[in-house]
Amino acid sequence: MQILSTEQTRKADAYTIANEPIKSVDLMERASQAFVDWFTQKFNNNKRVLIIAGTGNNGGDALAIARLLHKKNYQVQVFLASPQSQETEDYRHNLKRLPSGIHLLTQIEVNCDVIIDGIFGSGITRPITGELAVLIDKINGSGKEIISIDIASGLSPDGTPMEGSIIKPTFTISFQLPKLAFMMPENDAYVGQWNLVDIGLDTTFIKSQKTRYHYLTKREAGYLVKPRLKFSYKGNFGHALIIGGSFGKIGANMLASKACLRAGAGLVTSLLPTCGYDIMQTAIPEVMCLTSGKKHLTNLEIDISTYSALGIGPGIGTNLETLSLLLALIKACKKPLVLDADALNLISQNPELIELVPKGSVLTPHVGEFNRLVGSSANSLERVKKQKTFSVEHKLIIVLKGAHTSIANVDGTVWFNSTGNPGMATAGSGDVLTGIITSLLAQGYNPFDAARLGVYLHGSAGDIASSELGEHSLIASDITERISSAFISLN
Repeated sequence: MQILSTEQTRKADAYTIANEPIKSVDLMERASQAFVDWFTQKFNNNKRVLIIAGTGNNGGDALAIARLLHKKNYQVQVFLASPQSQETEDYRHNLKRLPSGIHLLTQIEVNCDVIIDGIFGSGITRPITGELAVLIDKINGSGKEIISIDIASGLSPDGTPMEGSIIKPTFTISFQLPKLAFMMPENDAYVGQWNLVDIGLDTTFIKSQKTRYHYLTKREAGYLVKPRLKFSYKGNFGHALIIGGSFGKIGANMLASKACLRAGAGLVTSLLPTCGYDIMQTAIPEVMCLTSGKKHLTNLEIDISTYSALGIGPGIGTNLETLSLLLALIKACKKPLVLDADALNLISQNPELIELVPKGSVLTPHVGEFNRLVGSSANSLERVKKQKTFSVEHKLIIVLKGAHTSIANVDGTVWFNSTGNPGMATAGSGDVLTGIITSLLAQGYNPFDAARLGVYLHGSAGDIASSELGEHSLIASDITERISSAFISLN
C-alpha cells in the first residue's frame, strides 16, 4: 500500500472527480458516509456528539457527517470554528444542508460524550496559534473521546514536525491511504488508533504515483510467501548458520536458532561458545552445534560456503576476539547475511567494517544501535531519511525496529510494517526477528523480500501471542511459538 504526499493525494481527488466523473461535493459525501459507517459501528446513538467544523473541506466533511449522524438519530451539536476564515464552496454547500434539528453552538461547550475534530485537514501548512489554539487545548483537556476526520487538526500529514497546538485524538479515521505522519513515534499522541476507510479514489491513478514510502499489509506479505512443493526435502529449504551467544547470553542464540527453524529453514546450525553446547543440544535438539572452545566466540576455521545464509550478532559481546571473528566472517562471506545486536555495535566501534559487509545484507538495528551507526537525529522523519540514505549509499537493507518497523531498500524505498504491538518490547524479541530473516534468506528469498516478510511475520506472531496472553505478559519465546500461526494467517 502506497503512502502518498499531500500533493499526490490532492491530485488523486482531482483525478477521481474528473474521470469517474463525480462532483467534488459528492466525493465529500462519499468520504463522510465512510466515516459515519465506521462511527456507527463504534458508538451507538445514545452518545451525544459535538462536531467542530473549520471552514475548509475538512469542515465540509464535518458538516456532512453531522447531517448523516443526525439522520441516524444521534444527538448532534455543531460548533463552527473560525467563521471569519475563507469558506470553501463545498463547506458552504454542506452548511446550507444542515437540518434544523442540529444545534449550532455560538460558543464552545463540551457537554457531550464524543468530539469529532473537523477543524483542519491535510492541507495545513502553518502552526495553529491564537484563538484556535485555545479551542484545541480546550478539546484536548475535555476528557472526552476525540475522533479526527482524516488527520488530527494541526498535524502535518507528511511527517514534518509542527509547533503550535495539535488535536490529540483517540481515533483518526484516514481517507483511503495512511499518512507518513502516522509512522512517526513522536506523533503517537496526535494520531491515536488510526483506521482507514475507502472513499473510492481512483486506484489506477494511485498506483501510477511514484513514492518512496509504502505500508506493508497482509496482502503484500501474502504475495511474498513461496509455496512448498510436494516432493521437497530439507535440502530445498537451506542450511542456516546462527552465530551468537556468550557466557550469560546463550539464550540470545537459542531464540534466534529456534525462530530460524520455525520460519522454515531446512537445517540450522548454531555457532556458540562451549558453555552453551549442552544447553542448546538439550533444549533444541533439532539444531546442530559448533563451538568456539571458549566461553565467548572467537575466530576459528569454519567453511561458511556450505551454509545458505548466516545470521550474526545475538549476544556475541564486543570483545577483541569476537571482533576478529566478525571481521573474518564478513570478509569470507560472498552472499548477503543478517547482522544484529553486538555485530552492529562492533561495526559502530569500527566503522571501516561497513564497507566489507556483503552488498544486500540485512542489518536490523533498534534506534539506539542505528544512532550509533549513523549519528543521532533531531526527529523520526530525519532518522528515516538517514536510514534511506545509508541503505542506498552502502547497498544494504536496513530494518529499523520499533512500532511500524521500517525497512529501507537499496533503491531508496521504505516500507513501514503494519503488525506488532507494545508487548513485543521485551528482551529477545529482536533475536527472534534475526532468526526469521536468516531462515528466509536460507530458503532462497531475496534479501529485501526476506526482510519484509520476516518483519511482517514477526509482528503478526507477536499480535497472535498478545491476543492470547496480553501485552504485559508476552515474552520472546511466545513470538517464536506463534510463527506457524502467522504463516497460516497469510493463507
